[in-house]
Amino acid sequence: MKIFKKRGEMTHFQILSEISKQEPHLRQKDIAERLGITVQAVSENIKTLIEERYITSKDGRAPYKITQKGISKVKKDAISLRKYSDDVLETMNYYKSIWPAIATEDLKEGENVGLFMEEGLLYAGKSKQSANAEVLCDVKKGEDVPLSSLTGLIDLKVGQVIIVTLPTIKQGGSRNADLELIKSLYTSDFKKWGIEKIDRFGAMGTVSRSVANKLSIPVDIEFAISSSSISAAKKGLNVLILVVGDMAKGIIRKLEDDGIKYNVVDAHK
Repeated sequence: MKIFKKRGEMTHFQILSEISKQEPHLRQKDIAERLGITVQAVSENIKTLIEERYITSKDGRAPYKITQKGISKVKKDAISLRKYSDDVLETMNYYKSIWPAIATEDLKEGENVGLFMEEGLLYAGKSKQSANAEVLCDVKKGEDVPLSSLTGLIDLKVGQVIIVTLPTIKQGGSRNADLELIKSLYTSDFKKWGIEKIDRFGAMGTVSRSVANKLSIPVDIEFAISSSSISAAKKGLNVLILVVGDMAKGIIRKLEDDGIKYNVVDAHK
């Protein structure tokens, strides 16, 4: 939106609007509370508005008076904002949310289908589910199907993350990692945490990649480990990741921030 394209223009508009109400005892503190910004921010913006002759003030303090130039600016910006809002509202009146899913069978336009998550993907079929939606066009089995009018809740159990910490290169790297422990974690030991299977495997750093190569474990996640693991877990996938040294601390902090359950295993010999 052009009128608020420059940084601070929206704040200028809001401050001028408040001053234009001509409240006799209006203070910077009052403006700050109404706009949800700091008093310092209000002070800096008022200084700019005075310099640009949109308002006048004695010694830069209250009371503030809006000038004719300021009134013209507020009117112009308000009209532009109203036009923009009207355009958005008109768009929303015709807006229809559409979700994509994978069709588990041939589906016809107008059919009501059940939705479920599997392997991190949303599927649609004729079986009864806790969430339903309407098919928007004919599709074949395996195709992406557009859906609308979603109702109910999709059954989804949030996944877990297993963090395996490895020795740094100074500590011996992969040569000093407990490969048997890691292999057992990857193949079956995850079950002790109530995890049915490991869906994705991540390796952060060169030592982690070396360990994965030694154990012939395919690496699914190699970059943006934290965000990728969180995204996978939120889609119901369980993730096991190899990290070196203190790298685990940052990952743990982000998992906790997003409420993702995790377990840490020390794989040093």
